[in-house]
Amino acid sequence: MTQPKSIIFFDGVCNLCNASIDFVIQRDKKDRFLVGALQEGFSRKILSRFDVREDYLDSLVLLEEGKIYYKSTAALKIAKNLAGLWPALYPLILLPKYLRDSIYNWIGTNRYRWFGKKSSCRLPSPEEKAKFLSEDNVSQTGIQPHA
Repeated sequence: MTQPKSIIFFDGVCNLCNASIDFVIQRDKKDRFLVGALQEGFSRKILSRFDVREDYLDSLVLLEEGKIYYKSTAALKIAKNLAGLWPALYPLILLPKYLRDSIYNWIGTNRYRWFGKKSSCRLPSPEEKAKFLSEDNVSQTGIQPHA
């Protein structure tokens, strides 16, 4: 049996976030992740099953093995599963969360000013479609699509 996929929820209008998702998709050689914009209805439907605020659009959210992770913890858990040297960053998880998240928050607060934003969420290319969360592939996560 294959391991269930984790879901990365991201700010779909943020240029930095979209570039980060492109980065993850290119380095997800073991096909561990699906991605979904936090603003999309289907993503919100999935997140509503967990203890996540509905208006939580300002951060990276990782759903992995039935648990929700935010900000730097989510980023480091994602990096741990990417191809290349990125797993070498995972030991940073040992730093206190308030230190890691303060850097994350500083970037997050300035991301629109530094990188800009789109007027709507991006649409996946035909090649990326299988990586984006949908009713068709949510079963790969171990979550029942109509629970």
